[in-house]
Amino acid sequence: MRLFNKRKIKKEQKISIILPNYNSSKTIIATIKSVLQQSYKNWELIIVDDCSDAKTKKILLKYKKVKNIRIFYSKKNKGAGFSRNLAIKKSNSYYLAFIDSDDLWKKDKLKIQIDFMQNNNYNFTYTYYETFSGNNRIIKNIKTPKKFNFRSFVKNTSIATSSMIVKRNFAGNTKFADTKICEDYYYKCQLLKKIQFAYCCPDYLMQYQIRENSLQSNRLRNLYWMWKINKELNHFNIIKNLISIFSISINSLKKYGLR
Repeated sequence: MRLFNKRKIKKEQKISIILPNYNSSKTIIATIKSVLQQSYKNWELIIVDDCSDAKTKKILLKYKKVKNIRIFYSKKNKGAGFSRNLAIKKSNSYYLAFIDSDDLWKKDKLKIQIDFMQNNNYNFTYTYYETFSGNNRIIKNIKTPKKFNFRSFVKNTSIATSSMIVKRNFAGNTKFADTKICEDYYYKCQLLKKIQFAYCCPDYLMQYQIRENSLQSNRLRNLYWMWKINKELNHFNIIKNLISIFSISINSLKKYGLR
Protein backbone atom coordinates (compact mmCIF):
# COMPACT_ATOMS: atom_id res chain seq x y z
CA MET A 1 0.00 0.00 0.00
CA ARG A 2 2.88 2.37 0.78
CA LEU A 3 4.40 1.96 -2.71
CA PHE A 4 1.01 2.57 -4.32
CA ASN A 5 0.58 5.84 -2.44
CA LYS A 6 4.02 7.02 -3.49
CA ARG A 7 3.13 6.54 -7.12
CA LYS A 8 -0.21 8.31 -6.69
CA ILE A 9 1.33 11.53 -5.37
CA LYS A 10 3.98 11.77 -8.07
CA LYS A 11 4.14 15.33 -9.35
CA GLU A 12 3.07 15.97 -12.93
CA GLN A 13 6.13 17.79 -14.26
CA LYS A 14 5.43 20.35 -16.96
CA ILE A 15 5.85 19.31 -20.60
CA SER A 16 6.42 21.70 -23.49
CA ILE A 17 5.02 20.22 -26.69
CA ILE A 18 6.80 21.50 -29.79
CA LEU A 19 4.71 21.76 -32.97
CA PRO A 20 6.13 23.24 -36.20
CA ASN A 21 3.37 24.13 -38.66
CA TYR A 22 3.20 24.91 -42.37
CA ASN A 23 0.10 24.82 -44.60
CA SER A 24 -1.51 22.06 -42.56
CA SER A 25 -5.16 23.10 -42.82
CA LYS A 26 -6.26 19.54 -43.62
CA THR A 27 -4.63 17.94 -40.57
CA ILE A 28 -3.81 20.48 -37.85
CA ILE A 29 -7.24 20.39 -36.14
CA ALA A 30 -7.01 16.64 -35.49
CA THR A 31 -3.41 17.00 -34.27
CA ILE A 32 -4.27 19.75 -31.78
CA LYS A 33 -7.36 17.84 -30.66
CA SER A 34 -5.19 14.82 -29.84
CA VAL A 35 -3.10 17.08 -27.57
CA LEU A 36 -6.11 18.71 -25.91
CA GLN A 37 -7.52 15.27 -25.05
CA GLN A 38 -4.42 14.11 -23.17
CA SER A 39 -5.11 12.59 -19.75
CA TYR A 40 -1.83 14.15 -18.54
CA LYS A 41 -2.73 17.80 -17.94
CA ASN A 42 0.44 19.72 -17.07
CA TRP A 43 1.50 20.70 -20.58
CA GLU A 44 1.85 23.68 -22.85
CA LEU A 45 1.60 23.48 -26.63
CA ILE A 46 3.92 25.81 -28.52
CA ILE A 47 3.06 26.18 -32.20
CA VAL A 48 5.40 28.00 -34.57
CA ASP A 49 3.69 28.78 -37.85
CA ASP A 50 6.20 28.90 -40.70
CA CYS A 51 4.46 31.54 -42.85
CA SER A 52 1.47 29.38 -43.75
CA ASP A 53 -1.38 30.24 -46.10
CA ALA A 54 -4.43 32.21 -44.94
CA LYS A 55 -6.58 29.08 -44.54
CA THR A 56 -4.15 27.54 -42.04
CA LYS A 57 -3.72 30.80 -40.11
CA LYS A 58 -7.49 31.16 -39.82
CA ILE A 59 -7.67 27.73 -38.15
CA LEU A 60 -4.88 28.66 -35.72
CA LEU A 61 -6.80 31.78 -34.68
CA LYS A 62 -9.45 29.51 -33.12
CA TYR A 63 -6.86 28.39 -30.54
CA LYS A 64 -5.47 31.83 -29.75
CA LYS A 65 -7.31 32.10 -26.43
CA VAL A 66 -6.76 28.52 -25.24
CA LYS A 67 -4.90 28.89 -21.96
CA ASN A 68 -2.02 26.47 -22.47
CA ILE A 69 -1.49 27.02 -26.21
CA ARG A 70 0.98 29.62 -27.44
CA ILE A 71 1.33 30.46 -31.13
CA PHE A 72 4.21 32.28 -32.81
CA TYR A 73 4.31 33.37 -36.45
CA SER A 74 7.31 33.56 -38.77
CA LYS A 75 7.25 36.31 -41.40
CA LYS A 76 9.27 34.15 -43.80
CA ASN A 77 9.27 30.43 -44.47
CA LYS A 78 12.38 29.14 -42.68
CA GLY A 79 11.75 25.40 -42.35
CA ALA A 80 10.79 22.96 -39.62
CA GLY A 81 14.23 23.05 -37.98
CA PHE A 82 14.02 26.81 -37.38
CA SER A 83 10.44 26.49 -36.11
CA ARG A 84 11.31 23.75 -33.63
CA ASN A 85 14.38 25.62 -32.38
CA LEU A 86 12.31 28.78 -31.83
CA ALA A 87 9.62 26.82 -29.95
CA ILE A 88 12.23 25.22 -27.70
CA LYS A 89 13.71 28.66 -27.00
CA LYS A 90 10.26 29.95 -26.01
CA SER A 91 9.59 26.96 -23.74
CA ASN A 92 10.25 26.58 -20.04
CA SER A 93 9.53 23.10 -18.76
CA TYR A 94 10.93 19.90 -17.27
CA TYR A 95 10.25 17.83 -20.41
CA LEU A 96 10.22 18.46 -24.15
CA ALA A 97 7.84 16.51 -26.37
CA PHE A 98 7.38 16.79 -30.12
CA ILE A 99 4.49 16.38 -32.52
CA ASP A 100 4.17 17.15 -36.23
CA SER A 101 1.10 18.84 -37.70
CA ASP A 102 -0.19 15.68 -39.39
CA ASP A 103 0.46 13.15 -36.61
CA LEU A 104 -1.81 12.06 -33.75
CA TRP A 105 -1.39 10.99 -30.12
CA LYS A 106 -3.41 8.42 -28.20
CA LYS A 107 -5.13 10.07 -25.22
CA ASP A 108 -2.83 8.44 -22.60
CA LYS A 109 0.36 9.00 -24.58
CA LEU A 110 1.96 11.53 -22.26
CA LYS A 111 0.80 9.85 -19.05
CA ILE A 112 2.05 6.38 -19.98
CA GLN A 113 5.35 7.64 -21.36
CA ILE A 114 6.12 9.97 -18.44
CA ASP A 115 5.32 7.18 -15.94
CA PHE A 116 7.70 4.95 -17.91
CA MET A 117 10.44 7.60 -17.73
CA GLN A 118 9.96 8.32 -14.03
CA ASN A 119 9.76 4.67 -12.98
CA ASN A 120 12.99 3.84 -14.83
CA ASN A 121 14.80 7.18 -14.42
CA TYR A 122 15.18 7.59 -18.20
CA ASN A 123 16.12 10.90 -19.82
CA PHE A 124 15.15 10.23 -23.45
CA THR A 125 12.34 7.93 -24.63
CA TYR A 126 10.25 7.10 -27.69
CA THR A 127 7.35 4.72 -28.38
CA TYR A 128 5.95 2.20 -30.81
CA TYR A 129 3.71 3.81 -33.42
CA GLU A 130 1.13 3.13 -36.11
CA THR A 131 1.30 4.43 -39.66
CA PHE A 132 -1.90 5.63 -41.31
CA SER A 133 -2.98 7.07 -44.64
CA GLY A 134 -4.86 10.26 -45.43
CA ASN A 135 -8.19 8.45 -45.13
CA ASN A 136 -7.30 7.38 -41.55
CA ARG A 137 -6.68 3.78 -42.55
CA ILE A 138 -4.07 2.09 -40.35
CA ILE A 139 -1.33 0.74 -42.61
CA LYS A 140 1.13 -0.89 -40.25
CA ASN A 141 2.16 -1.19 -36.59
CA ILE A 142 5.82 -0.24 -36.17
CA LYS A 143 7.55 -2.00 -33.30
CA THR A 144 10.85 -0.25 -32.58
CA PRO A 145 14.02 -1.60 -30.88
CA LYS A 146 14.20 -1.53 -27.07
CA LYS A 147 16.93 1.11 -27.03
CA PHE A 148 19.26 3.14 -29.21
CA ASN A 149 22.65 4.72 -28.82
CA PHE A 150 24.34 6.93 -31.44
CA ARG A 151 26.06 4.03 -33.18
CA SER A 152 22.86 2.01 -33.58
CA PHE A 153 20.68 4.99 -34.49
CA VAL A 154 22.76 6.00 -37.53
CA LYS A 155 21.99 2.54 -38.91
CA ASN A 156 18.30 2.42 -37.99
CA THR A 157 16.42 5.70 -37.63
CA SER A 158 13.28 4.21 -36.07
CA ILE A 159 12.77 6.90 -33.41
CA ALA A 160 9.67 8.74 -34.61
CA THR A 161 9.95 12.44 -33.75
CA SER A 162 6.30 12.68 -32.70
CA SER A 163 6.86 9.88 -30.19
CA MET A 164 9.85 11.48 -28.43
CA ILE A 165 10.09 12.94 -24.93
CA VAL A 166 13.37 14.20 -23.51
CA LYS A 167 14.30 15.82 -20.19
CA ARG A 168 15.04 19.44 -20.98
CA ASN A 169 18.13 19.77 -18.77
CA PHE A 170 19.77 16.83 -20.58
CA ALA A 171 18.87 18.21 -24.01
CA GLY A 172 20.55 21.48 -23.08
CA ASN A 173 21.06 23.78 -26.05
CA THR A 174 20.84 20.99 -28.64
CA LYS A 175 19.38 22.36 -31.89
CA PHE A 176 17.73 20.99 -34.99
CA ALA A 177 19.78 21.27 -38.17
CA ASP A 178 19.06 24.07 -40.63
CA THR A 179 18.43 21.68 -43.53
CA LYS A 180 15.52 21.34 -45.97
CA ILE A 181 14.50 17.95 -44.55
CA CYS A 182 15.85 15.38 -42.06
CA GLU A 183 16.61 18.15 -39.56
CA ASP A 184 15.24 15.87 -36.84
CA TYR A 185 17.75 13.14 -37.77
CA TYR A 186 20.65 15.37 -36.71
CA TYR A 187 18.81 16.48 -33.55
CA LYS A 188 18.45 12.86 -32.44
CA CYS A 189 22.10 12.19 -33.26
CA GLN A 190 23.14 15.09 -31.06
CA LEU A 191 20.86 14.01 -28.21
CA LEU A 192 22.25 10.48 -28.28
CA LYS A 193 25.81 11.79 -28.13
CA LYS A 194 24.86 13.73 -24.99
CA ILE A 195 22.46 11.35 -23.28
CA GLN A 196 24.03 8.06 -24.48
CA PHE A 197 20.81 6.02 -24.69
CA ALA A 198 17.17 6.43 -25.69
CA TYR A 199 14.69 3.81 -24.45
CA CYS A 200 11.47 2.55 -25.99
CA CYS A 201 8.18 2.75 -24.12
CA PRO A 202 6.65 -0.43 -25.58
CA ASP A 203 3.15 0.77 -26.42
CA TYR A 204 1.49 2.08 -29.60
CA LEU A 205 0.93 5.65 -28.43
CA MET A 206 1.37 7.67 -31.63
CA GLN A 207 0.04 7.61 -35.18
CA TYR A 208 2.31 8.74 -38.00
CA GLN A 209 0.69 9.84 -41.25
CA ILE A 210 2.27 8.72 -44.50
CA ARG A 211 1.46 11.12 -47.33
CA GLU A 212 2.50 10.45 -50.89
CA ASN A 213 3.19 14.12 -51.60
CA SER A 214 5.21 14.81 -48.44
CA LEU A 215 8.95 15.48 -48.45
CA GLN A 216 9.46 12.49 -46.19
CA SER A 217 7.84 10.16 -48.74
CA ASN A 218 10.76 10.66 -51.13
CA ARG A 219 13.26 8.03 -50.01
CA LEU A 220 16.11 9.06 -52.30
CA ARG A 221 15.86 12.67 -51.15
CA ASN A 222 15.88 11.55 -47.52
CA LEU A 223 18.97 9.45 -48.06
CA TYR A 224 20.72 12.32 -49.82
CA TRP A 225 20.10 14.65 -46.88
CA MET A 226 21.14 12.04 -44.31
CA TRP A 227 24.33 11.46 -46.31
CA LYS A 228 24.95 15.22 -46.31
CA ILE A 229 24.27 15.51 -42.56
CA ASN A 230 26.53 12.52 -41.84
CA LYS A 231 29.32 14.06 -43.88
CA GLU A 232 29.09 17.71 -42.87
CA LEU A 233 27.68 17.57 -39.32
CA ASN A 234 28.42 14.06 -38.00
CA HIS A 235 31.83 14.16 -39.75
CA PHE A 236 31.62 10.59 -41.08
CA ASN A 237 34.22 9.37 -43.53
CA ILE A 238 32.98 7.81 -46.75
CA ILE A 239 33.07 4.21 -45.48
CA LYS A 240 31.19 5.02 -42.29
CA ASN A 241 28.69 7.05 -44.27
CA LEU A 242 28.09 4.24 -46.79
CA ILE A 243 27.47 1.75 -43.96
CA SER A 244 25.05 4.18 -42.29
CA ILE A 245 23.02 4.93 -45.42
CA PHE A 246 22.90 1.30 -46.56
CA SER A 247 21.73 0.13 -43.12
CA ILE A 248 19.10 2.90 -42.91
CA SER A 249 17.80 1.89 -46.36
CA ILE A 250 17.45 -1.78 -45.39
CA ASN A 251 15.68 -0.95 -42.13
CA SER A 252 13.34 1.47 -43.92
CA LEU A 253 12.34 -1.26 -46.36
CA LYS A 254 11.66 -3.61 -43.45
CA LYS A 255 9.42 -1.02 -41.79
CA TYR A 256 7.51 0.41 -44.73
CA GLY A 257 8.06 -1.99 -47.62
CA LEU A 258 8.23 -0.47 -51.09
CA ARG A 259 5.65 2.30 -50.45
